[in-house]
Amino acid sequence: MAESAACPAFQLGRSRYDQSSFLGRLRHFVDIIDPSTLFVSEIRLKECIKLLDDYKHGMLPPGVSDVQLWEAQKIKQAIIHPDTGEKIFMPFRMSGYVPFGTPIVIGLLLPNQTVVSTIIWQWLNQSHNACVNYANRNATKPTPTSKFLQGYVGAVTSAVSIAVGLNVLIQKANKLSPATRMIIQRLVPFPAVASANICNVGLMRHNELSEGIDVLDNNGNVVGSSKIAARHAIMETAFTRVVLPMPIFVLPPIIMSYLERLRFLQSNRRLLLPIHSFVCLVTFGLSLPVAISLFPQMSQIEVSRLEPEIAMATDCKVVTYNKGL
Repeated sequence: MAESAACPAFQLGRSRYDQSSFLGRLRHFVDIIDPSTLFVSEIRLKECIKLLDDYKHGMLPPGVSDVQLWEAQKIKQAIIHPDTGEKIFMPFRMSGYVPFGTPIVIGLLLPNQTVVSTIIWQWLNQSHNACVNYANRNATKPTPTSKFLQGYVGAVTSAVSIAVGLNVLIQKANKLSPATRMIIQRLVPFPAVASANICNVGLMRHNELSEGIDVLDNNGNVVGSSKIAARHAIMETAFTRVVLPMPIFVLPPIIMSYLERLRFLQSNRRLLLPIHSFVCLVTFGLSLPVAISLFPQMSQIEVSRLEPEIAMATDCKVVTYNKGL
């Protein structure tokens, strides 16, 4: 009885939590990025899809609870792309972002980086980001491979250029004390990654600006393709990609600079890397759901703000589009 009171009635395609509030979106995306969904078997996934199909066609077996339906939808949303209906490759799912991305974050934040190590870690980071962006894009319109490669090269070039350039400037700043120089060097990945993330999203999804993305009415029917909605989707996604690395690349260096002064760690230097790794993992795990909760994945926009042909094609005041993640 308590379970059913706490669980709302199931609605196909809707979130279990209120998507108009930040807290509701946070709870929704904590579900989406749940790493346990990485271990869902093919059989279990098919069972979830069949259960949702049965619900859709009014053929639900007796005894199936709302909790079971919400869980089935959570698993499907974590693994299947909403536009293509295809499985997302495990390392590029949002549920795999933290487990597969944390080793790269640890590498980016390692102290005493050389030019070569800076280039390698920035390249790995942007390669992972590019694949995650592509795998979770709005896929209502096809994206040419050339656009993907253009975005990838642009993001890697900008990240490496900024990171290497800032490191060179810091090394030449003779007036800075060694301790200050060390802290600043550790903070270099943030501006490099943040600016590259903007380039990454913009270039990877530039095709949406020229082609537009599908907008849906209240019944989920496509009413048109909007370039204005595409611009909003890309701007919202780019903003989250700036917010996301902020705590990840700012907090661990500050925390580690204090921890490294502890006498215990100074006499047990082998513990520094495990502790550094744990700090990065926790920060990344907390930052991801907060950043992607800033905007709903299925965003809404007033028809009056879109192209005239879309306003003529529907009586709805508001339409919905997939922002992407």
